[in-house]
Amino acid sequence: MIIFKRLVIVGVGLIGGSFALALKRAGIVVEVIGVDRNCAALDDALRLNVIDTAASISEALKGADLVLLAVPVRQMSATFALVARDIAANTIIIDCGSTKRDVIAAARAELGEKISRFVPAHPIAGRETSGVGAADAMLFDGKNVVLTSLEENSAEAIARTTDIWRACGANVVTMTAAAHDAVFAAVSHLPHMLAFALVDEFAARANAKSLFSFAASGFRDFTRIAGSSPEMWRDIALNNRDALLTEMDAYIAKTQQLRTLIANRDAAELEHLMQRAREARAKWLAGELNGFRDESA
Repeated sequence: MIIFKRLVIVGVGLIGGSFALALKRAGIVVEVIGVDRNCAALDDALRLNVIDTAASISEALKGADLVLLAVPVRQMSATFALVARDIAANTIIIDCGSTKRDVIAAARAELGEKISRFVPAHPIAGRETSGVGAADAMLFDGKNVVLTSLEENSAEAIARTTDIWRACGANVVTMTAAAHDAVFAAVSHLPHMLAFALVDEFAARANAKSLFSFAASGFRDFTRIAGSSPEMWRDIALNNRDALLTEMDAYIAKTQQLRTLIANRDAAELEHLMQRAREARAKWLAGELNGFRDESA
């Protein structure tokens, strides 16, 4: 495994902090430099030994051999522009954005001929809590990381990026950027929108206190992800708008079907729908519906 002398984390939050801790745990990074517009986040990262030093992006990039961009996706374009000015010749750039087509377009626009150094990635790991205080060296253990590599990437750059994520404890799978955005609009972006919408709807009602007083584990589990970062999820929703709207329309149609069954007192078909959903969830939990294979082994 290659030892990285200088790792730069741009965006010292849950994902960026966990990435730094995971590579420190693996023993393959010598120095971690943190870059963040939030000075309090940098102070916390230093106190928690997530980073070794805080610096401006231009200072941090000097001699850096690995850079992780862990900023909200709508900040990627401006971040790539800053990185492009000072990036070293041998530096690998990785992102962890939850949308890929928009991030890749921003990278092409700002990095220009340096685009081959950028290997797009999306770790499928997270929590409803955010910030560097929630960072965990084990966050990526056993989780999937999707690489949406570019035609400009060398085999060496892809292999090194794969090794980096494996060192974090993750499995590595590959997809095209378009396939990635369509899949995650369905299984990640849509559920977050539903959770935010339901909590906001209840909170706006005149009897909100009564509703929340009686809400129990089912409501808590369903709405857990409404505790996620609003800034991050605002950006994801807007940047993957078309795919997300398609999934929202499909969900609305299914909800309308369910409403019709209830309105018509169609007990048999209502039970069939619920049984199909229950069986599909059980197969998913048992791994029977998992089409991914670990391509890092």
